[in-house]
Amino acid sequence: MAGNTLAAARFSAAVTLLRTRRSPVVAVPLAPSGLRHHRRSVGMAAGAAPSPIPASDPLPKGSDLFLRSVLSNMQKVYLSRNPTAEKILDLVHSYDGDNICFDHFAFRTFGVDGYGINSLAEFFTDFGYESREELRFPAKKLRALWFSPPNNDGYSRTGIYGPLPRIFISELLVDELSAPSQEIIRKYIKTSANGNKYAVLASTFGELTWEKPTYSDFQVLSRESEYAGWTLVNGYALNHATVSTHRLESDIRSISKFNKFVENNGFKLSTEGGILKVSPDGLLQQSSTVADSSLFTFADGITEPIPRSYIEFAERLPLPQFRDLQDEEVKEHHRRDGFEVGNADKIFESTSKDQLTRRSA
Repeated sequence: MAGNTLAAARFSAAVTLLRTRRSPVVAVPLAPSGLRHHRRSVGMAAGAAPSPIPASDPLPKGSDLFLRSVLSNMQKVYLSRNPTAEKILDLVHSYDGDNICFDHFAFRTFGVDGYGINSLAEFFTDFGYESREELRFPAKKLRALWFSPPNNDGYSRTGIYGPLPRIFISELLVDELSAPSQEIIRKYIKTSANGNKYAVLASTFGELTWEKPTYSDFQVLSRESEYAGWTLVNGYALNHATVSTHRLESDIRSISKFNKFVENNGFKLSTEGGILKVSPDGLLQQSSTVADSSLFTFADGITEPIPRSYIEFAERLPLPQFRDLQDEEVKEHHRRDGFEVGNADKIFESTSKDQLTRRSA
């Protein structure tokens, strides 16, 4: 316990120190969530392609290296729980070379008592990320915000040390659940004390900030919301990382060819909404594997498999006004930005029981 407390204190002090090194930021109106929020989700929900938004100023070198170290440790936990992702990344590397870049990292949270989006978002906004659109998923009782990274120009490496990924953070609207499910979630949140302040630290260690749950509580939540059950046992761990296929250099930079390449090598992709999820404008195309599972010993001594993480793939096509550019002229800011409610809704199903069952059949 003392070691964890000391680690948390050091992490908090490091963030505080690096905040003081940031260049002054011009104040902008606060969104209801309390974050800098520039545009709402109306256009995204309707399938409209957003105009490119200039990235914020690049981070000072020390801040940039620290941010990437945090992302790297999150990725290590993620890969340790998702061997399928590691195998696919190795496969793509052997075929395409050292060209793998990440489109976005995604996290899940409980939207109650300060344990939702803001518990993770403040870290990223402190390090230059900007809050963008909000997305709503009424049937799943979810909302999400995505964040664009600071200036990515001039990078010379790939992976975590290449262009910084977008950050996508969703939260379960706990107050909209049944009374029994709300009671279970709030019970565990109470055991976390101020754990929401160390959400990023928990993600880098792969640890829960609340007590290990019982199997019966996990079952109750999972029956009502598989998202809730996943979050109860995985906490703030990275839910999925997304490979940017159009940044590859071989023929599999086309996501359709990429999907065939993955399937031909023995990996199965999620079929929810079709293997390829396409936005109404046709410019954002996504696919994903099904989540891996691993054994988990619950607080009551029962050991059962639980869903872990998965890997996603995305191709962003050039916006109409840049369609005539030559391939070598097209940069990331020429491409479709943001996210699409319809695509994301189906991607969420990558951890669903139906997809897990189909994968093992």
